[in-house]
Amino acid sequence: MPRQLSYAEQVEVFRRLHGANPHPKGELEHVNAFTLLVAVALSAQATDASVNKATRDLFPIADTPQRMLALGEEGLIPYIKSIGLYRNKARNVIRLSEILVERFGGEVPSSRAALESLPGVGRKTANVVLNMWWGFPSQPVDTHVFRVGNRTGVALGNDVVAVERALENHVPVEFQQLSHHWLILHGRYTCVARKPKCPACLIRDLCTYEEKTPE
Repeated sequence: MPRQLSYAEQVEVFRRLHGANPHPKGELEHVNAFTLLVAVALSAQATDASVNKATRDLFPIADTPQRMLALGEEGLIPYIKSIGLYRNKARNVIRLSEILVERFGGEVPSSRAALESLPGVGRKTANVVLNMWWGFPSQPVDTHVFRVGNRTGVALGNDVVAVERALENHVPVEFQQLSHHWLILHGRYTCVARKPKCPACLIRDLCTYEEKTPE
């Protein structure tokens, strides 16, 4: 099993990732806190590209909880039918819109507990909204972050909560706000699940993964 990188190694990892991409951004398209929340909820077990394709037509007509409720579950389904688990997701989006109107005055809350009380919103989704919209240094852990964290030694853990805690504990403070973006992008395009692109990796010499893909 890879070892946890030292503080000095962590600094160098994120210094290089920052140097290559100083302003990383999430790839889910959104226009406000509500559309970000919906997009992340829709992205469970789906690609960002498939969600963006669906929401480009959806969000111009349903960019608030009130407008989403006016559309209704049956009206929402045709927009998201290309996304996996679309019926369950449509039900959750309409119900969370109702709760936002009834309990939160139509606004997306800025607390993890409140966000996680919404249907279809788990810890990862809550952390994405807290980080990307509210500016908290929360650490969303998706499959890419989990894989890269464990494979490289940046953040070791047997489950997503353990990796989240490891990121909070080990990523240097100055990089915490954007660290999950760098790790997601690194996992999506370089440190891929099968046959990682080690020869092209910026942090190959720092990574503790033993089965590196050869030149």
